[in-house]
Amino acid sequence: MTESKHFYQTFQPTHYNVYIDINRATKQISGTSTITGDAKEPTISVHEKYMTISSVTADGTDVPFTLDEAAEGLHIDLGKTGETTVAITYTAPLTDSMMGIYPSYYDLNGEKKQIIGTQFETTAARQAFPCVDEPEAKATFDLAIKFDEQPGETILSNMPEVKTENGVHYFDTTKKMSSYLIAFAFGDLQKKVTKTKSGVEVGVFATKAHQANELDFALDIAKRSIEFYEDFYQTPYPLPHSWQLALPDFSAGAMENWGLVTYREAYLLLDPANTALDMKQRVATVIAHELAHQWFGDLVTMKWWDDLWLNESFANMMEYVAIDAIEPDWHIWETFQTSDAPMALQRDATDGVQSVHVQVEDPAEIDALFDSAIVYAKGARMLVMARALVGDDALRKGLKAYFEAHQYNNAKGADLWAALGEASGMDVGSIMNTWLEQPGYPVVTAAVENGQLTLKQTQFFVGEGQDEGRQWKIPLNSNYAAAPAIFEDQTVTLGNYAELRQAAGEPFRVNVGNNSHFIVKYDDALLTDILDHVADLDAISQLQVLQDLRLLADGRQISYATVVPLLARFADNPATVVNAALYRIANNLKKFVTPDSAEEKALQTLFDRLSAQQVARLGWTPQATDTNDDQLTRPYVLNAALYAQNAQAIQDAHALFTANADHLGTLSADVRVLVLANEVKHFGTAELFDHLLAEYRTSTDPSYKADLAAAVTSTTDKALIAKLIEVFEDADTVKPQDLRAWYRGTLANNAAQQAAWDWLRNDWQWLEDTVGGDMEFTTYITVTAGVFHTPERFAEFKAFFEPKINTPGLTREIKMDTKVIGSRVSLIEDEKAAVNAAVAQAIQA
Repeated sequence: MTESKHFYQTFQPTHYNVYIDINRATKQISGTSTITGDAKEPTISVHEKYMTISSVTADGTDVPFTLDEAAEGLHIDLGKTGETTVAITYTAPLTDSMMGIYPSYYDLNGEKKQIIGTQFETTAARQAFPCVDEPEAKATFDLAIKFDEQPGETILSNMPEVKTENGVHYFDTTKKMSSYLIAFAFGDLQKKVTKTKSGVEVGVFATKAHQANELDFALDIAKRSIEFYEDFYQTPYPLPHSWQLALPDFSAGAMENWGLVTYREAYLLLDPANTALDMKQRVATVIAHELAHQWFGDLVTMKWWDDLWLNESFANMMEYVAIDAIEPDWHIWETFQTSDAPMALQRDATDGVQSVHVQVEDPAEIDALFDSAIVYAKGARMLVMARALVGDDALRKGLKAYFEAHQYNNAKGADLWAALGEASGMDVGSIMNTWLEQPGYPVVTAAVENGQLTLKQTQFFVGEGQDEGRQWKIPLNSNYAAAPAIFEDQTVTLGNYAELRQAAGEPFRVNVGNNSHFIVKYDDALLTDILDHVADLDAISQLQVLQDLRLLADGRQISYATVVPLLARFADNPATVVNAALYRIANNLKKFVTPDSAEEKALQTLFDRLSAQQVARLGWTPQATDTNDDQLTRPYVLNAALYAQNAQAIQDAHALFTANADHLGTLSADVRVLVLANEVKHFGTAELFDHLLAEYRTSTDPSYKADLAAAVTSTTDKALIAKLIEVFEDADTVKPQDLRAWYRGTLANNAAQQAAWDWLRNDWQWLEDTVGGDMEFTTYITVTAGVFHTPERFAEFKAFFEPKINTPGLTREIKMDTKVIGSRVSLIEDEKAAVNAAVAQAIQA
């Protein structure tokens, strides 16, 4: 459907009185939504979805209304304009879709229990109460919630509870806010609470299935994040409390509801004694991301969903700014360089990708906007570029002005650029709009032509792409003063290369720091100069060399065969960022070999060579003397040794398993997943499989559960693979929110790929019925495309998905992923012989 007209144009609410009665036993809700506002037309429109409307009154008098299922609303005939109070009485089902108001299920001492929570972004508040469910329709809300309450249960909402009468819980009036940020939850919860320096109450809430100490880490990060933001934004936290709630069933990673942030349990709760450093960092950045939104997104909200990036890109950058400030020893920006940056560069190189700012109306298409590689990661890179351009002082000054001008209201991207431009004295908007409004990014070619150092920009594509002559205003960040600060022409000549090289005393480079959203193709002379001095480069610069070579190889501008002999130069680097880039290339080489072939044996030998010294240095057992880099690098190199079928590595992992067989959860979280998967692959039995599955069902440690899932999906036993597929649809074992990880693990397992792919095709309708209303649904297509790389699988992918290409919300993903697989298959077919020859030569060197 297409909303040709926003409902806010007909009716502009100022205040809601919402009463909701929720019955868990009958899975029914009933209530009355009383909305005061300004009717701009005699017939107004209000959103509702899946509801039965029993009556509508305006200023106490019954008025006619019509339901419009296509527009997810009802049209109310007031017969007048101006100030009015509309009361809508309704009933609706309590669904298991993880959208709207829904139950989350968990086990406590063998008893199945549930808590009720909400998820309203993007357009699901209309499933909970009739409202003008658009970001611009900001109003204040008074919530009154009644439910089939049991002794000892807790109820939470955006604002503090002010009273309870006759079983109805009344909450304080909210600030002026958008409907999608309303939230409430109730059930048998435990909590830990503290206060910030400024007096904001901060709490973490979870079911009692968890150990109390699993709440401690999140409480500390949340408190310090809010304190940081109050200082950085120079704007007080706007509400009296900040609750963080872990929901057992939750489709997204987390949601920034104002004052009541909801999370997957995996992204809030952790065992402080045994959680890998990268998982601690992940949880910390998720918390900091959602709390950044309390200002940027909640206090000031995008005017419409086309500016979703304004919320998400900014919070994505700020999560790193905040954690870098409160945990400086983590060097968290390195994680940005190994996760967000390569994800954005890979996705944004496919022709047909959405721009960061994109027009959208249909609710199904709004959900499809949440392309994490673009709206989150690329958008964050844009803002990192902007921050580097204007500096932190101007950034903070501009943000303070932005919040003051737009608080409790809405804004567009232009408003942010205007505030930063005013604070910095730069025309920030003209630079940033070239990145915001255009899809894709440039490759800057640096070459010595007739003795002159020359730069050229063209759009970079992985696979076929239509070059439309796009140009960007590129912050070059070169180490040579002759290069312009902003490169906006198609070509520029910097001067005589020999003279510039002699004066600089170091190889020529651009995008120093890897903060700008482009890659660089150096000609042979310039690249050789860089590689000859690679040991002098910092870790980020070494990552960048590898990253750009990988992308250039993916884009057919160079061959993977020319990259293979370079890998050994980086193999013994202790920096995680270098190992992340190195093994991303090495793992890409797996697609050029057939399982169990002579070519794969050669590739395994290469993996063994690359990892040997690091494995010897780090071993399987974490040491008290480990640096952060050691902790984060260990899994990369041990995983490489296991792929290499290194006999010692396989035996060492088996010995660790045997020594800890009675308490597998206590295996060091740094290596646990490798130990468990190794055991399943090399020593697996039906008894072991059943034991790990039973552990998965009973464990409440999200990190351990993820490791168990990765282990059981690696089985090569046909009977166990069939058993694996059976549990996909058993929600008591695999929650729908976790199913994608199980599917991907099984699909990536050569022995199980056919079974996983058959399941997806045969049970697509079940999958759509179960998670189809969820913004993660399209990612089942994405992960399939991430694994497939043969002509046969490509043909099957097209045969299955192309008939679905006009399904709202799936269109772009199917088109994009068809191109992704097609370009990969073409690359492999053309280069397989050369790449395998290069691997064979590398292991003889």
